[in-house]
Amino acid sequence: MAVRGIFKGLTGAASSARNTGAGEGAGGPAVIGPGDSARRLQVLDEFERAGIGWIWASDEEGRLIYLSDNAIDTLGRAPSEVLAQPLIALFETDPDNPDERSDRPLPFQLNARAKINQLVVRVIGDSGKRPARSTWWALSGHPLFDEGGRFLGYRGSAKDVTTEYDRKIVDSRMAEYDALTGLANRHRMTRRLESILAAYRNAKRACALMMLDLDRFKYVNDTMGHPAGDELLRQVAERLRSIVGNRGEIGRLGGDEFQIILPDLDDRGKLGELAEKIIQILSQPYPIDGKRALIGASVGVAIAPYDGIERDEITRASDLALYAAKNGGRGQFRFYSSDLKDEEEERRLLLDDLREALAADQLKLYYQPVVRTQDHVVVGFEALMRWEHPERGEVAPEIFIRAAEESNLINQLGEWVLRRACEDAAQWPDSVRVAINLSAVQFNNNGFLALVTEALADSGLAPGRLEFELTESVFMGDSEQTDRTFRALKDLGVRLALDDFGTGYSSLSYLRSAPFDKLKVDKSFVASCTGKDQNSAKIITAIIGLSEALGMETTVEGVEAFDQFHLVCSKGAKYIQGWIYSKALAHEDILEGMRSGEMRIEPNGPEKHRSERRSVFRRVGVIHDDHRYDAVMRNLSKTGAMVEGLLGVPVGTGLVLDLGEGQLAVGVVNRSEDATIAIEFETPLVSNGAGGLCTRHRVSPYALAAAGMPLAALPPGHYPLANAAGGPSSKPRFLQVTSSPNVRAA
Repeated sequence: MAVRGIFKGLTGAASSARNTGAGEGAGGPAVIGPGDSARRLQVLDEFERAGIGWIWASDEEGRLIYLSDNAIDTLGRAPSEVLAQPLIALFETDPDNPDERSDRPLPFQLNARAKINQLVVRVIGDSGKRPARSTWWALSGHPLFDEGGRFLGYRGSAKDVTTEYDRKIVDSRMAEYDALTGLANRHRMTRRLESILAAYRNAKRACALMMLDLDRFKYVNDTMGHPAGDELLRQVAERLRSIVGNRGEIGRLGGDEFQIILPDLDDRGKLGELAEKIIQILSQPYPIDGKRALIGASVGVAIAPYDGIERDEITRASDLALYAAKNGGRGQFRFYSSDLKDEEEERRLLLDDLREALAADQLKLYYQPVVRTQDHVVVGFEALMRWEHPERGEVAPEIFIRAAEESNLINQLGEWVLRRACEDAAQWPDSVRVAINLSAVQFNNNGFLALVTEALADSGLAPGRLEFELTESVFMGDSEQTDRTFRALKDLGVRLALDDFGTGYSSLSYLRSAPFDKLKVDKSFVASCTGKDQNSAKIITAIIGLSEALGMETTVEGVEAFDQFHLVCSKGAKYIQGWIYSKALAHEDILEGMRSGEMRIEPNGPEKHRSERRSVFRRVGVIHDDHRYDAVMRNLSKTGAMVEGLLGVPVGTGLVLDLGEGQLAVGVVNRSEDATIAIEFETPLVSNGAGGLCTRHRVSPYALAAAGMPLAALPPGHYPLANAAGGPSSKPRFLQVTSSPNVRAA
C-alpha cells in the first residue's frame, strides 16, 4: 500500500496555516495550505530520504502494511518478507532495557492498543533469529480508530538508535556490574532480589540468599599489595562461577563481600553442601605473581519465606548468619535462626570483656597431655586457654580467639600465653615439653622473635622444650619473610609442629620448605577411622609413614575410645593426645602428678567410638494423629532422638517431632520403655553449620497462612499439623507425664 493512501486521512488533518500577508505572494516563505496534499506528501518523502526517521503503519490485525523503504533496506530483507508480517514477529522488547526495564513490552502495548512512546526494540532477523549484531529501533505509534470506534491499526514512526543504545548498554553494565570481577554489583543484586522475592511471594516459591565474606583477605592485601588483592578477588569470582553455575546469580557487594541468590532452593541439606563446597574451593591456595596466597571463607544462609519475605528481612537474616559463622571460627557456614543476635555488637562486647579479663588475670591455661604409647609416659603438654566469664559462663576458645585474631588483641593474648606457659613448663621435668598454638598474626608480628627470646630468658626454659604449633595459614603471606622467621626460630632452638595435618591443600610443599619437627594428625581422621569407610585409616597410615621418612615425630589427636587407640597404634602411632588418656589439666594437677618424677597415665575410655549423640535437654512437641504432646528431648543425632514424657507408646508408632521454627521431623518409635521412647527419623537431619542439627525442610509460612496463621517470618514455637480448622478431634492415645523442669524452652 502506498504512503499516499495510508496517510491521506492524517495529512488532511494537518495544520491549516492561514496566509496573513506573509505568504509567497508577499515575499515570505511558501506555506503549505490545507488542500495541498501533494506538498505534504513531498515533505514526508523528503523526511524519509533524509534518514531523520521512518514511517510505519499496521492494520487492525497487527500486520505491517507500510514501512519506509530506507527502513526495509536496513533490515536486509525484501519488502515481501517484511510487509504483511505481524509487527511482533519483526521486533522484540529488550528485557534489560537500561532506560526503564518496562513491565509493558511491545506485545502488551499492541494488545492494549496503547500509545507507544519511544519504545526500544530489538530487530529480529530472518526465521525469527537475532542477527549477529543486534540492531535497536525506537518505536513510537498512535492507535487509529474510525468514527464508530473501530480499531484500524497503528500509525507511527521509527528510528535506528543502535549506536546510542549500545552505548547505554555499556554504561548500564558499568553501573550494574563490578568492573574488577565482572560479577553483578550491589545495585543489581538489590534489584534482582527485590524482583525475585516479589514474584515468588505471589507464586509461593522459596529463594535462598547466601552472604560470603573472605577470611584473612585484608592480610593478603597488606602483605602482598593491592594489585595482588585485586587478582585474588578475580580468581575468587571465577571459582564462584564454576561452583554455582546457572543455579543462581553471584554478586560482589564491595571489598571482600559476596552474595549469591539461589531461586527455588530451600533444602538445607543441599544448601549446606553448597556452602561447604564454596568454603573448601575458596580456601585452596591462589597463585599470584609467583607466590601463594591462602585465605578462607565464611558463609551465612537465609531462606525466604521462612526467614523473611521482604528484601531487608532476608538480607538482615543472612547478615546475622554470616556474622555468626565468622565469630564461630574459620571456614564455617551458618543458617539463620531466630535466636541469632546482632553478632557484630556481640563481638564488640566480647572483645571489651576479653580485654578486661586479660587485664584482671581472669584467663587460665590448661594443659592436655601428649603421651608415649609404648609406656604411657607423658612427654609433653599442649597449652589450651580457658575463660570463665562471670556472666557468659565458659566461653569457647574458638569464639574468643577468633575475635581476638581479627583485632590487635591477639598479640597481647599470645604474649600472655607464651610467658605463662614458659613459666609453668619451667617447673616440670626437663624431659617434658610444652606446645603453644601460634596464629599467623603472631607469627608475622615484627616483635615476635624478640618476645620469644625474652620469654625463654625470663622463665629459664630451655628452647628445645618449647614447641610452636602452626597451621597452613602462616604460609599465606610474604614467603621470604616467612622463611626468615622459620630460620630464626630454628636458630633459637625451639621446635615447630604442623597442626591439623592432612586437612589442607598443599602440606607436602610446606614440609619441603619449612623445618618442622612434628606433624599432628587431625582429629577428624581419627573420628572416622573405625567406620565403614577405611580411607581415614589409610590416611593416618600414610601420614605416619611420611613423617617417619622425613625424620619427624607424629602425634595423633582426638583418640577417645579403645577401638581408635588400637587402630592408630597398629598403624605406628607413637604419641597420642586425646581423652582416652586425659582431658586438659590444671597446672596444679600436673605438678601433683609429677611428684615422683615422670608422669604416667593409663588409657581409659569406652571400648568403641560412638558417633556423636548430642545431649540437648529441651522441650519439644510430639505430634500423633491430631494431638500435640509436650515432652523433653534428651539427646539428638542425625538419625534419631530420645524423648521423655509419654507413656504407652508402642514400638512402630509413627510420630512427628516438632523441633520449633517450622522444623518437623517424621519418624518411627524403635524403642519404648516407661515414659522414654527412641525415635528413628525417616529423613536424617543435616548440619546447621554451628555444630548442631536441623531438618532439611521446614513448614512453609504459606501453608501456615492457609491454616489461619499470619504470613510472616516464622516465630519460635510449634505448628500443629492437623485440626487447624477446629474440627472434631479424636481422643489422645498416650498419657503425657510431667518431665524434668531442668530444661530450656524450645
